Amino acid sequence: MNVLITGGASGLGLATAEAVEKEGWRALVVDVRRPDQRFEHVTADLADREQAERAVTELAERAGGLDAVVTAAGIDRCGRLEDVPADDWEQVIKVNLLGTASVVRAALPYLKRSRGRIVTCASTLGLRPLSDASAYSASKFGVVGLTRALAVELRGEVGVTLLVPGGMRTAFFDGRPEQYKPGPEAGLNDPADVAQAVVFALGRPVGCEIRELVVCPDTETSWP
Repeated sequence: MNVLITGGASGLGLATAEAVEKEGWRALVVDVRRPDQRFEHVTADLADREQAERAVTELAERAGGLDAVVTAAGIDRCGRLEDVPADDWEQVIKVNLLGTASVVRAALPYLKRSRGRIVTCASTLGLRPLSDASAYSASKFGVVGLTRALAVELRGEVGVTLLVPGGMRTAFFDGRPEQYKPGPEAGLNDPADVAQAVVFALGRPVGCEIRELVVCPDTETSWP
C-alpha cells in the first residue's frame, strides 16, 4: 500500500510514516523540510497550491499510484486576533486548511482508482476553541467541515476518516512563549500511539469506515 503523508518530517507525520513502514506499507512524505532519507519524499510548501499539487503528483507517479493520504502537516501562530500579524494568521489557514484541500484534490484521481482512503488531521481545538488560538481553531474547524463534506461526496468511492488528536509530545510547542506551552500536568500523548490509530483506520476492509477518531490524553482540557 502506498501512503502519502504530509508533515512527515516530524511529529505525528513522522510517527505515521514510521508506523506505515512497520506495517510493510510504503510511506511517501511531503514536507516543507527534508525528512529522514529512508522515506521517499518531495519537499513542498503546502501554503502554495501549485507546490502541493506537484508534490502529490510526483510521488504518486513515482510510486505507481496511491492507496491512502494522511494530511498531518500543521502550523500554529498563537495570540489574540489583533496581536497576530495578518500574514502569519493567514499562513495558518493556508497550510492547515487550504493545504489539506490541495493535497486531497490532487490525490483524488489516484485514490478513486485504488478505492483508497483519506485520513485528515484536525484537532480537539477544531471542536472546542480556546482564547489566543483563533487561527489554529479556524483552520481545524475548517478541516472538520471539509472532511465531513468529503465523506458525503466520496461515499462508495474513497474512504474518509477524520482524526481529532489532542496534545502530543512533539516539537509543535517549541519556540512558543511560556504561556502557550503545555505544563507538566498536561500528560501529552506519544505521537507513535496516535499514529497507531491512523494505521487502524487505513487497515479497515473496503466498505468498513472509521468516520471519526478522537485520540487525546485523559487530562485533555479541550475535550469534551
